Amino acid sequence: MPTQAPATRAQALAGEVERTIAAEGLTAGDPVGTIDGWRLRSGFGRATVSEAVRLLVDRGVVEVRPGRGGGVFVAGTGPVVRLRHTLLSVHGHATTLADALAIREALEPLVVADAARSRTAADLRRLRSRLRPLEAAVDDHDAFVRAVWSLHEAIAKVTPNEMLRAMYLATLEVIDRCSEQARSDADDPATAAAYRRDRLEVHRELVDAIADGDEDVVARALARHRGGAT
Repeated sequence: MPTQAPATRAQALAGEVERTIAAEGLTAGDPVGTIDGWRLRSGFGRATVSEAVRLLVDRGVVEVRPGRGGGVFVAGTGPVVRLRHTLLSVHGHATTLADALAIREALEPLVVADAARSRTAADLRRLRSRLRPLEAAVDDHDAFVRAVWSLHEAIAKVTPNEMLRAMYLATLEVIDRCSEQARSDADDPATAAAYRRDRLEVHRELVDAIADGDEDVVARALARHRGGAT
């Protein structure tokens, strides 16, 4: 198994800031300090601190507000933040990835609702077959996440709306292309495994809702699905 490269100083500082945000229970809009303040506390040079800020902005963790009263603040919870459960790294296209995630998130309810209206018995057999790789990969985060994306691809292919299908599949292709390897951001393996088991049940419920076809059932399944990363 290939070993992971040691973190750079900027990556280490970014991780420290993320842990501080979590430990202090900071939420969207809360100040996290200034670049000069981080530089003084860490002892790193301005270039290293600026790179750490860039990493955190790319991940959707913080935002930088210029001018008087500006500084570094906790960002709102967007799709990149939720996908931190999923992605290990990005092939240098964080903005492209963020755009793809935002579009996918917006299209998801349309895709699932369309699948619930249009599914055939053959479609449902195909969707249930895509659940089996999730079950088999519950102990392998990378394989599990990619199996989830495969399931969503199958759901999108149910819709007869060619433009909706093409747009949604394009976002999945961008996400897959930009992603190197998936991992859980939980330090405890048991917590990571519990997360995967929960997401397995979420996706079973999503497929069951598509099979049911009732709009309220679909809406509840989508709301539960939205609460996680994949």
